[in-house]
Amino acid sequence: MPEWIVIFYPINFLSAYVLYIFLYNRRKQIGFHLGMNITMVAAGGLALGTGIVFINLYPFYFLEATLFSVIIGGVSGILFGNLFDYQTLLSGYITGLMMGIMAPMVGAAAYEGIMFLIMIEIFILSSFCISASSAYKT
Repeated sequence: MPEWIVIFYPINFLSAYVLYIFLYNRRKQIGFHLGMNITMVAAGGLALGTGIVFINLYPFYFLEATLFSVIIGGVSGILFGNLFDYQTLLSGYITGLMMGIMAPMVGAAAYEGIMFLIMIEIFILSSFCISASSAYKT
């Protein structure tokens, strides 16, 4: 696996940070249904990207990859969910936890699949853009 895929970590975290700042300024205008969906997209996307990239970089460290992606997913779910209400916080946390558990399994199944990894990154970034545009329209 090429080592340049490490670049996906800062891209994911920077895009999530930009989405968080954008949502922070609009959090009072967003309803709880949309807030819950945005939180689930952010937590699941970050956990998915983290787990797949980590297991492709270190294929024999499955436990560490799972724990790392669960922590990233859970924390991001709590942060994004805290923008709205407690129910959204809990939903984001559980989504990040579940995606963090499943992401290394998906990454191990698609090992050495650079096109799959690029497709997942495009999917994550496009979901962040769709989340921002849906929050912008409210």
